[in-house]
Amino acid sequence: MAASTTAPSEAQHTNAHIDPAAQVSDAGFVPVQTRSERPHSFEPADFGSPTGREVNWKHTPVAKLSALFEVAGLTEGVRYSFGDGEKYVAAPLAAGDAPRGEVFLAEDITAAVAWQGSSEALHIRIPREEEVAEPILVSIEGLGAELRADAHIVIEALEHSSATVVLQHTGAAQYSQNVEIIVRDGAKLTVISLQQWQDEAVHTSAHQARVDADATLKHFVISFGGGVVRVNPSVELAGGGSEGYLYGLSYADAGQHLESQVYLHHKGPHTKGDVLYKGALQGQGAHSVWIGDVLIGADATGTDSYEANRNLVLTEGARADSIPNLEIETGDILGAGHASATGRFDDEQLFYLQARGISEAEARRLVVLGFLTDIVQRLGIPALETELLDAIETELAEVNA
Repeated sequence: MAASTTAPSEAQHTNAHIDPAAQVSDAGFVPVQTRSERPHSFEPADFGSPTGREVNWKHTPVAKLSALFEVAGLTEGVRYSFGDGEKYVAAPLAAGDAPRGEVFLAEDITAAVAWQGSSEALHIRIPREEEVAEPILVSIEGLGAELRADAHIVIEALEHSSATVVLQHTGAAQYSQNVEIIVRDGAKLTVISLQQWQDEAVHTSAHQARVDADATLKHFVISFGGGVVRVNPSVELAGGGSEGYLYGLSYADAGQHLESQVYLHHKGPHTKGDVLYKGALQGQGAHSVWIGDVLIGADATGTDSYEANRNLVLTEGARADSIPNLEIETGDILGAGHASATGRFDDEQLFYLQARGISEAEARRLVVLGFLTDIVQRLGIPALETELLDAIETELAEVNA
């Protein structure tokens, strides 16, 4: 597809010009620190190329992402295919075609590049009051590690509908992606982003969602493959009584960088949010990054929110960065909290299992499975759960070899 430079219509979001220096700390200047204050633009040039000193890039190997800082032009690096859910694929959306841009605001250069590089956005639309029993599978296959592709995907669940959408990434490519999620009043939507790339793949993705009144979004980021994978979900609980459940699972091997910067904004009253990301790491240079930001707005009375990140480091040479943040602008809430923990095996757990005749290798396997299975079982898709548990077993076999 040819690249488009069309910005959203004036009735949608307008661009806010960005001073590239605003992302870097210089003498006499205080950089943007909170997620809610970040500027936005649909023009990549407004951001400038990241240096790694910016607050949203300082944990990312920016040199490995340099190819994604420019529009691809012809987005031939990936191929899309659909299962039985293809009937829910609506007509593609050009920039300015509703509902594209109704929710999405590009917060960094790769999101702006994906916007500009997508002349047509894939539109998945769940009709009003329809309950879709089987998952809608979107297979995204990379066609070569040296090939580029940009994409903007819109997933829209109309009022009182129900569905699960799975974005499954395989193969290898240099892929910059936006996913815009709209959950209308009373709808229940599950979105699963599954990264099973080959080791050469480079993937950045900005997921932005709005959840309207009495609607529910379950959002999963599951990353097992890829050289550098950065999937950043941002969810706004806009309507009264809306709920957001953000879950993540990663398993980083030697040399892999797996990252998620999560933002949950409680905007409407009586909203409920739960964020839980878990990761395991093994091998020299394995690196995971989790940054969690929760904002409870001034009008979000009666909010109940919690975020947590847990990481299990299995070998020497692996590193997990974990940073939880919480902003509260009203005192009238049910509860809010955050937590983070990174460590090695619990010696007491290993001792307990070994004292009952279980070998050390088997005890370690059981501990890791128990740690990660918590997220897998929340998917609610038996076939996918089995596939992921098999993938975890394969990873564990390598570390125990």
